[in-house]
Amino acid sequence: MLTDTQIAVLCDIGQSIAFSDDKRDELLRLIVDGYVQKDGDTYELIAKGEAAVVERGAGLNEA
Repeated sequence: MLTDTQIAVLCDIGQSIAFSDDKRDELLRLIVDGYVQKDGDTYELIAKGEAAVVERGAGLNEA
């Protein structure tokens, strides 16, 4: 199960919001677990990441 911090990172990525270095470990875990992919210099949610945000009831305009 994803933590609140991981959901917040997913929301930040979904909104193209930069995040602080203290969330970098969470980001790497989300990539390894298949929620996020790196595309050049940016990160983007993949279907699993989008579903996790929706399932948790967090909107991408929240965060």
